Amino acid sequence: MTSESIHELAPPQASFRDQNLSVKVFRARQLVFLVGVANLVIAIAMGLFAHDGMRQFSHSYLLATCFWSSVSLGALFFIAIQHLTRSGWSVVVRRIAEIFASSIMINAITFVPILVGLMLGQSSLYVWNDATLSASDELIRNKVPYLNAPFFVARTIGYFAVWIYLARRLWRESSQQDVSGDSELSLRMERLSAPTLLLSALTVTFAAIDWVLSLDPHWFSSIFGIYFFSGSMVAFLAALTLTVDVLQRRFGLLPMVQAKHRHDLGKLLFGFNCFWAYIAFSQYLLIWYANIPEETSWFQVRQSGGWGMISLVLVVGHFVLPFLGLMPRRMKENPQILVVWSVVLLMMHATDLYWLIFPTLNPTGPVFSVQPILSLLGVGGVYIAGWLWIAGQHPLLPVGDPRLIESLSGGH
Repeated sequence: MTSESIHELAPPQASFRDQNLSVKVFRARQLVFLVGVANLVIAIAMGLFAHDGMRQFSHSYLLATCFWSSVSLGALFFIAIQHLTRSGWSVVVRRIAEIFASSIMINAITFVPILVGLMLGQSSLYVWNDATLSASDELIRNKVPYLNAPFFVARTIGYFAVWIYLARRLWRESSQQDVSGDSELSLRMERLSAPTLLLSALTVTFAAIDWVLSLDPHWFSSIFGIYFFSGSMVAFLAALTLTVDVLQRRFGLLPMVQAKHRHDLGKLLFGFNCFWAYIAFSQYLLIWYANIPEETSWFQVRQSGGWGMISLVLVVGHFVLPFLGLMPRRMKENPQILVVWSVVLLMMHATDLYWLIFPTLNPTGPVFSVQPILSLLGVGGVYIAGWLWIAGQHPLLPVGDPRLIESLSGGH
């Protein structure tokens, strides 16, 4: 691709660098950051002054950090897959995915309070951090070599270090290609994507076990890491679809994203949501068929009382309705309808994490509280502000990618 064609594509259709637009983005970044911080302050205040409020807040904050981290992790998988398959169609939306993946740095920062709390000996979130309980419970005591605060913190730092390194490497190569248009950089990103997939699969599996599964140290599932991964892909694809629509409608950017690209995004969203349902059913079926008390107790809690209703909501809202709604081609090509389903699936992903995390706090049923919502909005405000800051550094389109012309013509 020549430097002239690069110059033609970059401004103003694919960049925040226009003077008027940069001011608008700067104000939006300030606003979402302040709103996010305000929501977190309110959630913390409720935790300090309500009965058992800090336990409620700690679970809410974990839900929020896992939610936004899953979006970034899904983006990292998406980028690696596109490079490995030499995909042409996705080039016009790949830079948005790269920004999401690079935002894993923001997720690392938001995870710090959880790690600090563990090192200070707090057990309001992870009961295995209670020395008295660990000493009296044989099963937890046997898991202490793995489930202990220093090792947990070290592992989490390691996960984020791997993710940040991989995301930044791919981002750096892609941004260099904006300037040079060198096709060799595409080959380098392709070679980097294979270990990215391998390392990401391994670290995401252990992160899901550490962050969510270990909330109930008596329970275990060999398929839980894949379950978390599938939800992450759904969340990212929904966020990507929603972001592209906002950039087009609110900022007048990325006009080259057309119905054929939305159709491809819709197919991926539909496919990975079916994959999520398949993994969820497989996990349930294996545990139900084996009927081992150590495994079934986890599902018994989530099938009883109010949690049973949440389970039904997930079956219908996370699978049945999106399955029917996203199946027709015209639904995937219609931007308004695709945005609606993206919002629905993001809400269902948050509900799924709520269903995974909160029964350890309230086993008899969900207790209404605005803290989970405030935490999601709070961490989300910080995350989106960071996303906008990263997005302002380079064009929103990989203008030096040799497959860009193929992507603009709808190639695969």
